[in-house]
Amino acid sequence: MAGPPRLTEGAAPGGRATILDVAAAAGVSRQTVTRAVNGLSGISAATKERVLAAAERLDYRPSRFGRGLVTGGDHQLGLVVNDLRNPYTPQLASAVFRLAAEQGWNVMLADVDLASDADRMVQALGAQTDVVIGYLGTRRERWNALLGTVPMVELDPHTEPSTAAVRLDPADAVEALADHLVAAGVRHPVVLDHSEAGRPSVRGALVTDALRRRGYLPELVHAAQATAECGAAEATRALARFRRLDAFVAFNDVTALGVLQACRRAGVDVPGAVRVVGVDGLSLGELVAPTLTTLAVDLDEVARVAVDLALGMLAGELPRSGPEVQRTVRHRLLLRESA
Repeated sequence: MAGPPRLTEGAAPGGRATILDVAAAAGVSRQTVTRAVNGLSGISAATKERVLAAAERLDYRPSRFGRGLVTGGDHQLGLVVNDLRNPYTPQLASAVFRLAAEQGWNVMLADVDLASDADRMVQALGAQTDVVIGYLGTRRERWNALLGTVPMVELDPHTEPSTAAVRLDPADAVEALADHLVAAGVRHPVVLDHSEAGRPSVRGALVTDALRRRGYLPELVHAAQATAECGAAEATRALARFRRLDAFVAFNDVTALGVLQACRRAGVDVPGAVRVVGVDGLSLGELVAPTLTTLAVDLDEVARVAVDLALGMLAGELPRSGPEVQRTVRHRLLLRESA
């Protein structure tokens, strides 16, 4: 990718509206536009209203560089994540930080699960950044509205996205895993999912369906949280309840680590008696014994694709929604000792 786009006072990348365009449309000076969009005194309410209407009509966003906010001119990328206590999150964040640094960007991080007021945090992030990447989940529409004209790249949307997006697709890897379990002689698998009881997650449904199409009747177990603690607790109950089970497919790697712990405490040999599989491909899966088989996604690639989309939209080279800004990163089956 080329270096970050640079803004000047009279021009914006990709033909986006500038402060001079707004001034001309509203019939005022550049200084008046600055006062109106920044809420400064010295202009009438009617003038402010006219300027803001022109700015909205032109889809104008005030330049942080002209206001000298944050770092005096460096580009700012906002990253919205769910929970820094989950090892997946810092591994993804480090990939984004590393790539952004190569482009001369700074990154502002918002952990919305740990925030006291997530809406306020997202709104503040939009005010201080040029583009936002992250997980929106069910709060997508509300947060999109809070971000206003700030370009957004959603990660792993579960429904059709209204912005640019990077989908994470485990479907091919799930099929490869199902074939591997058949070849390995597994007969009684348990899918340890994280979802509402009776309603599998997207990946839980993919795994269950793939196993059923191969003649299995997998047991579906629901964990209240996708944590090692919940994984261990549910695996302990499953080992006691399903005497013939010989494989766990866990919602993610962290849950799978809890399964490994439960098997070790119960004296169950992995992979001799029970095979264990996670999802995500976290590096910590190589640090446990046995090493963790997983459906791995390349988080460096996820970061690379997301930042590429962000730069393209900011430069005006890409639209902010639609098929042109939809990308997919696929998982792969990574066989290690646990399966």
